[in-house]
Amino acid sequence: MVPKEQHIGGHIDYKMQRIEESSTVVRHTTRRRVRKILQCENHLLKSKRGKRRMNKSYPVKIKTSSKKIKLTRELEFPMEGMVIPKKRRSALSIKKCLTDVEMDKKEDTTMTQRSLDEKLLNLHGSMTTSSCSSSSSSSSSCLSLFVYSRGFDSGHKRRVRNVKVKKDNHRKCHQCMRSGRKPVVVCKNCEKKVYCTQCIQQWYPRMSVKDISKLCPFCSKNCNCNMCLHSSGLIKTLKRDISRSKKERHLHHFIKSLLPFLKQICEEQAMETRTESAIRGISHANFEIPQTVCYNDERVYCDYCATSIVDLHRSCPKCSYELCLRCCQEIRERGFSTRAELTFQYVNRGFDYMHGGDPLANYCHSESAQIYIEPVMWNAENDGSITCAPKELDGCGDCVLELKCILPLGWISKLENSAEVLLRKSSSGQRLLASKCDEDGKEMLQRAASRKSSNDNYLYYPTWSSTQKDEGLLCFQKHWDKGEPVIVRDVLEATSGLSWEPMVMWRALCENMDPLTSSKTSEVKAIDCLACCEVEINTRQFFEGYTEGRRYVNLWPEMLKLRDWPPSDKFEDVLPRHCDEFISALPFQEYSNPRDGVLNLAVKIPAGILEPDMGPKTYIAYGVSEELGRGDSVTKLHCDMSDAVNILTHTADPKLSEEQCLAIERLKKKHEEQDEREHQMHDWLMHPSECDETQKISDGEMGSRFSNCCKEENPDKTVGALWDIFRREDVPKLEAYLIKHCKEFRHSYCSPVLKVFHPIHDQCFYLSSRHKQQLKEEYGVEPWTFHQRIGEAVFIPAGCPHQVRNLKSCTKVAADFVSPENIGECLRLTEEFRRLPVNHRAREDKLEIKKMIVYAIDKAIEDLQAILYEPSNK
Repeated sequence: MVPKEQHIGGHIDYKMQRIEESSTVVRHTTRRRVRKILQCENHLLKSKRGKRRMNKSYPVKIKTSSKKIKLTRELEFPMEGMVIPKKRRSALSIKKCLTDVEMDKKEDTTMTQRSLDEKLLNLHGSMTTSSCSSSSSSSSSCLSLFVYSRGFDSGHKRRVRNVKVKKDNHRKCHQCMRSGRKPVVVCKNCEKKVYCTQCIQQWYPRMSVKDISKLCPFCSKNCNCNMCLHSSGLIKTLKRDISRSKKERHLHHFIKSLLPFLKQICEEQAMETRTESAIRGISHANFEIPQTVCYNDERVYCDYCATSIVDLHRSCPKCSYELCLRCCQEIRERGFSTRAELTFQYVNRGFDYMHGGDPLANYCHSESAQIYIEPVMWNAENDGSITCAPKELDGCGDCVLELKCILPLGWISKLENSAEVLLRKSSSGQRLLASKCDEDGKEMLQRAASRKSSNDNYLYYPTWSSTQKDEGLLCFQKHWDKGEPVIVRDVLEATSGLSWEPMVMWRALCENMDPLTSSKTSEVKAIDCLACCEVEINTRQFFEGYTEGRRYVNLWPEMLKLRDWPPSDKFEDVLPRHCDEFISALPFQEYSNPRDGVLNLAVKIPAGILEPDMGPKTYIAYGVSEELGRGDSVTKLHCDMSDAVNILTHTADPKLSEEQCLAIERLKKKHEEQDEREHQMHDWLMHPSECDETQKISDGEMGSRFSNCCKEENPDKTVGALWDIFRREDVPKLEAYLIKHCKEFRHSYCSPVLKVFHPIHDQCFYLSSRHKQQLKEEYGVEPWTFHQRIGEAVFIPAGCPHQVRNLKSCTKVAADFVSPENIGECLRLTEEFRRLPVNHRAREDKLEIKKMIVYAIDKAIEDLQAILYEPSNK
């Protein structure tokens, strides 16, 4: 027979095993404390005190800081989520607890194993499920519990010790998902989300603890935890609801603007059809054009000019060489020869040369090396037929090119007829509120130029709230139709306030990528603005330099920038929350919304058809307020094929030390001396008889004349970038100036620009303050110049050359769109790009504007028909 003491000890070990099997109980207590509790219970079994009746109830009291509250029998243990502290006794000792309770020893020793198991199950359940509704308990940091309950068996009662229970400080922080971090802030709005102060300081520096306690980042929809950043659809991106009448007016304007260009496409195809009928000697009504196989995920380009083919084209039956209709017309008029190729390359002359020193010893003048290619002519036959291109032009030169189509025959001409019928049926036109627009616009203009005898020195500069009115949209259309840029203020005030801190986006990007891609994000490819070449740098080091600055060994500021970041075709796939935030900030969403802008051609391409990449994209770059002259953080002069909107979302302002400022001034003098030496050398080589002492003096005077134009006064802390946008009508004079003074500019490795293929599309020029002043004096051309501040959106019309210099470290987000007002400019630029050399960076037709026109007008006709012919509209 087992002794009673051994039986009791084994009983405790058995209970300990059962408790360890329950993860919930083990989490709220410790092995040592459970053993002591069970020892108390076994001492109660040996007590010979009198027994109590089971049906007699006893009050259960809770001592709080304010008052006593009677609780039900079920509330025998602490509230939900509370833990038992290590020092579990406050006023009563275990001995006193044992002597105050009367027990019958005989009945206690006959308690079965099953009754103790049920007790432990009740203990476990009460610790995890009981709750308290007392309003006063929330004001106290701990509770003193005096719990009286019936015993384990009939006729018995025990008194449980006084227990202090702390409130739950182990709720998980919603930001870092860690529990036990102290102190924490609980949101009073939802009463669920908790943020620890460490995360608040790191990820929400602009929000105070008091603000978060009133309305946490999750409730205000600007939470930047990984889970929220990877969620989409939480933000309403469309800010204005368009009524049926407004939509009808927009579609009428849309179709009316596109119809002339659709007619040009129809006329071009009709001309080629007549040529084909003449070649065959039959009427064009008596032959059919075979339809070529073209899949939806496939783009068809001309093999000679790299322009997108929308429908009719000529194709070789042997080698599948394809030629667009524009090239067919030109080859019949004057013939083709071998395409020009870029053979000019800049050479790295060393770091010392980039800062005014001598080039490397093994440097050779290879920039001027040209490879001569004997031209090969390609002409059409007398009857207008065209043989496939010679082998030197990547064709076979054997077969006659056949006329083929991609779209159903006659579909484009049917679109033209449908558009004309709808425009006659729809009486909706643009409401003329010019007087109202002029009246409101006087207070929303910003001076951006000082051209004499010009009425466009001021730019439209509205607030975001004014853009939500019909008058604001009409004012925008008035300026936009003239080809003027527009600047909208305070667009970020309309958003939820999501953080655009680069580290926040980088963290979200790493979490959202697969392991193989995520490992590649530890390194980024950035552009070194001094050498104009690509460099690899650790991602964390890049973003640290964004806020703290970087410098070379000679203390010259190191300017780096990221283009088209993050490295993905779909910004909304890897950063969906930031994409929604950006779209919600866009003003004039009828034009700029990349998802459902009613006046945006780019969104009307049918599902399944390859779409051009219109963004959004993020541009992150360093910057300093002083104009360095070399290595500035700039986007060089260029011209986009489409319209664009650019929002400045974040800035950082690294400060230059006094030692660094002195080093910059010393190096800039060396740069000026090097410029003067090379200009004199070039003038002597080209015109030795004209290079006299007078010219040298004038060059020196010019350098000192413009030396004070390099500092950019920037008292406004919200200013981030300096913009220069040129008018379309000034493009010929601007190109003439750049060709004339090209050797005064420096490009890759700070080498002088010796060869120009296209002065704007080459993207190798940035006009400094000196050059802008010289351009105005010689050609009378002055750009619109203005500062971009945080939260400002800049609208750039297609065809307007522009350049940007970052005065601080800047994060900008941009998206492209195609407005009906600027279709003509898009077509003109497409024609310019197709004439560039074969391997030119801007030659590819990425916009596919003709294809976009056809599909966009088809969708607009469908939408307008739905409005006009709906029964509710009659």
